[in-house]
Amino acid sequence: MSFSFFRKAPKFWERRGPTSLVLLPLSWLYGLVLRARRLIQDTGLVKQKTAPVPIIIVGNIRVGGTGKTPIVIALAERLQQLGWRPGIISRGYGSSSQTTPLEVSSHSNPALVGDEPVLIAKRTHDQFPIWVFPKRQKSIQALLKHSPNVNVIISDDGLQHSGLARWPAREGGRDIELVVRDGRGEGNGFLLPAGPLREPATRERDATLFTGKAKAGDHQVGSQDEYFLGRRAFSLLSNLGKAYQLNNPANTQTLAQIAENNLPNKITAVAALGNPQRFFDDLLKQGIAGKTIPLPDHATYTPEFFSKINAQCILITEKDAVKCADITDERIWVVPMTLTLPDTLADWLQSILQRPDPYRYTL
Repeated sequence: MSFSFFRKAPKFWERRGPTSLVLLPLSWLYGLVLRARRLIQDTGLVKQKTAPVPIIIVGNIRVGGTGKTPIVIALAERLQQLGWRPGIISRGYGSSSQTTPLEVSSHSNPALVGDEPVLIAKRTHDQFPIWVFPKRQKSIQALLKHSPNVNVIISDDGLQHSGLARWPAREGGRDIELVVRDGRGEGNGFLLPAGPLREPATRERDATLFTGKAKAGDHQVGSQDEYFLGRRAFSLLSNLGKAYQLNNPANTQTLAQIAENNLPNKITAVAALGNPQRFFDDLLKQGIAGKTIPLPDHATYTPEFFSKINAQCILITEKDAVKCADITDERIWVVPMTLTLPDTLADWLQSILQRPDPYRYTL
């Protein structure tokens, strides 16, 4: 089921009120559909073909981005350091309609394959094979056919993709489900459309990855937040790097230099993300207190859009930058963001991936 029409989260999703209560019957209906689908899967009425290599699924249960793509990048790089040979699959959100899986490179057209896969390719310098297609099983087949040396696949999203068979780590298998959660938590806690949840917050998962700034007294790993009780969870630290000029990446400057060289009202930050406020908050921590323009996730850009912005310096994310290849505005600076994976997460992943293949038991 696609929720692309929820590119911009409505405010009533964050707290319970009249609007969400009016929509609650539709959420109950949606919940019944979810339970029916899960029952069909659990009874084995629909046979699912498992992948010949372990799958790590990085997803979220709320609509909109929670910071999955930087995690996928960090996971691939860390697994490579540990001696694994990762490949990456994605649905390719924001991409054009396609009939077969497509391989992605740093030179791919984001309008064709999606902005996030191109960002992953650029950030990793095409080190890893990346394939996109709504039917992820076909992406897996294409990836392994062209890159047979790959021995672990990372799926950018896919928790709700029923065709992606997996054997959860909690049952002793090799495949891993990671739910990414940011500072917004689960909003009002309702399923779509009354709330932001694609699945109940109680869904089982192997681990929760927490990104973003937590609210006071809430969402702290190790706290008494009932969300984390009895669940494995890891906090990931984000870091904004040196900004580089869109038209001349060799030209860099620190965020401190940008703040010093420009008046606050002459700086504008633009972000087309699932949670653009997180980018703006991170900039504010670095002393960038300019104007902000939040846009719906996967929004596209035109030269005219930027020309109308009254600013001396325009800051955008790397995800936005991959869609600005034809824009020559010298005021635009790209701010890279990286995530650091804790060693405890890497060690746990390694312990799961090294388990025997559950599908190849011999008697």
